[in-house]
Amino acid sequence: MIKVSVIGAGTMGSGIAQIAATQGHEVCLYDNFDGAIDNATKKLHKILNRLVEKERLSKEEKENIISRIKFTKDIKEIKNSGLIIEAIIENLEVKRKIFGEIDKLVNEDCILASNTSSLSIASIAAACKKAERVIGIHFFNPAPLMPLVEIIPAVQTSDKTLKNTKNIIDKWGKTTVIAKDTPGFIVNRVARPFYGEAIRIYEEGIANFSTIDWSLKEIGGFRMGPFELMDYIGNDINYTVTETVFSAFYYDPRYKPSFTQRRMMEAGYLGRKSNRGYYDYSKEIPQPTKDRDLAKKILWRILSMLINEAADAVFLKIATKEDIDLAMTKGVNYPKGLLHWADEIGIDNVLKQLQDLQEEYGEDRYRPSPLLRKMVKENKKFY
Repeated sequence: MIKVSVIGAGTMGSGIAQIAATQGHEVCLYDNFDGAIDNATKKLHKILNRLVEKERLSKEEKENIISRIKFTKDIKEIKNSGLIIEAIIENLEVKRKIFGEIDKLVNEDCILASNTSSLSIASIAAACKKAERVIGIHFFNPAPLMPLVEIIPAVQTSDKTLKNTKNIIDKWGKTTVIAKDTPGFIVNRVARPFYGEAIRIYEEGIANFSTIDWSLKEIGGFRMGPFELMDYIGNDINYTVTETVFSAFYYDPRYKPSFTQRRMMEAGYLGRKSNRGYYDYSKEIPQPTKDRDLAKKILWRILSMLINEAADAVFLKIATKEDIDLAMTKGVNYPKGLLHWADEIGIDNVLKQLQDLQEEYGEDRYRPSPLLRKMVKENKKFY
């Protein structure tokens, strides 16, 4: 069984190390940031002890998992690895620098992967002499619990690297989808309107945060509303992803960030972690206006935008329709695959809603995907 090394001992890196060690791999968890390794060691012991208390692990299994992980501040310990997964700060130059360093330390057949959520895998790979062995492996937080992993081959990635990577992650019991190396991959691209259009509805004064959240949960069956979810993720993180996707798509208005969220971030209202975001968690959450007709309109507007984004991802060959639906249900817990949902409510109805919005606002953010137009014209369904 190959040795797996993880670069970065934050929450995500530690979680990936836990998965690999649980699957029986010898694991090296590296971080040279002050206190990072000590924190990771304590947190991992705490997590595994909790699993023992809940009888999901035996004490022996816990000890075996810990014994397989080498916590280190010395990057040379990653030698003889078969797979390296980088999980550090979302900064392209920092990632390129570490990949250039890793490239010189490991064997030629070692797979080099980045856990980036939206940065260019091709650009990261270009920092390595053997770029064909570089790939994206994007886990979702918390990595041990979330089933989805997006696998992203760059233009340089060899078929062998893709096949071997998918094989390893599949064996770890994860649900894998393959995405083209474009900003946001599948989930972070397709999900943008869930947040962006919800904020827009609030900015127009149509409904408040709790009413929009209630509408999506009550009528749509979503586990969390957009404002609850942004507060859970963190407004700083969510805003940064939106801004990254927006600039990477050459400022396409469909991905335009909002001033509302930017002001939240600037005020330090980051969500649950700061005890205040769209909601003030030191007080009682305001009750929604339980108007079902209004809720249906809110859901329909956001859902049509989500479906449009999913359809456009199929149109531009970002991923297969099956992988897109799988990614949204397993990666962000959507109640249904968006393209299955489109078939159910009628692609013609989705197209009409988008055309009405575009006519009303005169904005390119509502432009319908050419695929939806084509499918309505030819009377086709996704499935």
